[in-house]
Order: sequence, then C-alpha cells, then structure tokens
Amino acid sequence: MTFRLFPPQRRGRGSYIVRMADDAPTDDAARRAADALREIGAAFWREGWSRGTSSNYSIVLRHDPLTMLLTASGKDKGRLGPTDFVVVNGDGRPVEANAKKPSAETALHLVLARRPGVGCVLHTHSIWGTVLSDLYHGDGGFWIEGYEMLKGLDGVTTHEHRQFVEIFQNTQDIPALAREVGRRLDDAADLLRHGFLIRRHGLYTWGRDVDEARRHVEIFEFLFEVVGRRLSLRGAATLTNRKQ
Repeated sequence: MTFRLFPPQRRGRGSYIVRMADDAPTDDAARRAADALREIGAAFWREGWSRGTSSNYSIVLRHDPLTMLLTASGKDKGRLGPTDFVVVNGDGRPVEANAKKPSAETALHLVLARRPGVGCVLHTHSIWGTVLSDLYHGDGGFWIEGYEMLKGLDGVTTHEHRQFVEIFQNTQDIPALAREVGRRLDDAADLLRHGFLIRRHGLYTWGRDVDEARRHVEIFEFLFEVVGRRLSLRGAATLTNRKQ
C-alpha cells in the first residue's frame, strides 16, 4: 500500500493531501512529499516549533515493503530545499547510493510508520513542549482535559475528553527509545494515542496523512501553550497531573 501526494491539489492553508495508491512509489511521489514537508517546515519555523536544525518529518511512500521519505540530518527546517530529504527502507537505510544521511531519529519514525493507517510522522521542538516535558517527566506525563481544541485529535468528539500526554526520557540511544515507544504502542490496555513528548526535547505525533498529522501538531502545541500559560498565571501547585 502506497501513500501518494496529489496533485498539487490543495486544501485549507495549502497543505497537501496524501492518498493511498497500489503501485510502487515514484520519483514524482517523493518530490511531492518533499514539497509538502518543506511547506510544513516553513510553517512550523514561523510558529517557533521547529527552530534551526531541530525537528524532523516523514511521509510514508509505501507500507509493504515500508518505504519512507524523511528529512535529512542537520537541515534547517525553516529553509528546507528540494534535496534536503532521503528515502529510506524499513531498516532505516537510504534506498539510493550516496544519499544524504537520514535524521538521527529515523528509528522513531519507523516504529510509528509501521502502525496501520499511519501515513505521516511529525516531530517538533517547541518552547512549551520542552518546558512541560521537563516539569512533568517525574509524573510520567500530564493530563489535558475540558478544552474544545481536544476535538481536533482524531476520534475525539467532545471537549470532555481527557488526554494523557506521556513523556519518555531523552536518550541518545534512539533504537532503545524506539523499542520503548513500540512497547507502549502495543499496550492495548493503556493505548498510547495521538502523540507523546520526549523530556527536554519535543513532541512526536502522527496521522493518516499530512493534513491529519499537521492538525495534531497544531492541537497539541496550542494546548501545551494553554497549560503552560495557566501554570504561569496560577502556579504549578494548582494543577494535579499525575496519571492515575
């Protein structure tokens, strides 16, 4: 199953649409995927969510065998060029010789991309996400509930939804972190949904296509700022966010 970007047909603020196709990914599909991620990088840079070389983004070009277009390592996300991407296989290796080095966090993209229905993975480094991930790491995460914006998350239909944002410890051992995330994704009794934070690092979220993943980033980042500003105004002691 292949996720293909069409056309430059556009929707909303100009985000590209990813649809499924049955044939193998083509150079044109990879180019359109790169164009979509370049647009996202510029937008997230303007919001302050992807400064400098932080963050990384990917689009699944094909699920079987897994083939993914990913931002190359060390690229300024506000100024991504057409060649600042690399296509990797299910082992995270570039499919072409002499390709650029993929993001150091490729394994995290792969563990998410292997999930049914995931077509795009986006990772941001915002101020509020970084602060909250540090503040609540000892609790394992924090709750967000009662906000209308929660309805922007896939499958959420009411503001009464209660979303736990899980926080993983930061590490340079990305394969080990990917295995830990994978175990949580497999935990049917306590499903890891929509996204997670890495301590002092940032947000990972995903979606069926570019639009859904982008919307999830916007929803989470809005809510992180709301929680952070509320803490600033009322004091951290007024919120009890331990998972229970």
